[in-house]
Amino acid sequence: MKLHTKYFSELDVITFFKIAKARVDIFVVEQNCAYPELDEVDQDDNTLHIYALDDEGQIAMYARCYPKGSDCIAIGRVIVSQGHRGKGYATLLMQECLAKCNAVWSDKNIELSAQTHLISFYASFGFEQTSDSYLEDGIPHTDMKLNKKASS
Repeated sequence: MKLHTKYFSELDVITFFKIAKARVDIFVVEQNCAYPELDEVDQDDNTLHIYALDDEGQIAMYARCYPKGSDCIAIGRVIVSQGHRGKGYATLLMQECLAKCNAVWSDKNIELSAQTHLISFYASFGFEQTSDSYLEDGIPHTDMKLNKKASS
């Protein structure tokens, strides 16, 4: 499955609709969380949208990477659509996110807000827990960071 990386201005309206629908289907409907899923980060000129389409042209996986403050990059909205789970796509997606973050923002630490049950998954990429578990939209989350300055 081919991964694509585009800035908002490079996304065509149909692709962005598919991304938005997949995110709403998972974060709002499947996880039963009523919150404003789309935000200003989506349209920021510095946000990278990383995604893959399946054979039917639907979003199989997606994440976004964006500057967060002056010395940090965030990875967020990480999804693998239901029919594609359990096939290693989340690992492939995270590897691509980290490669793009390193290519575009090589000197920046990377942060994410992990659903708490996924701490070990993100830890396998070198992320370390930086907070206790907290509820975000009714789902336990934990802040994590990949401190690139300490590892270089």
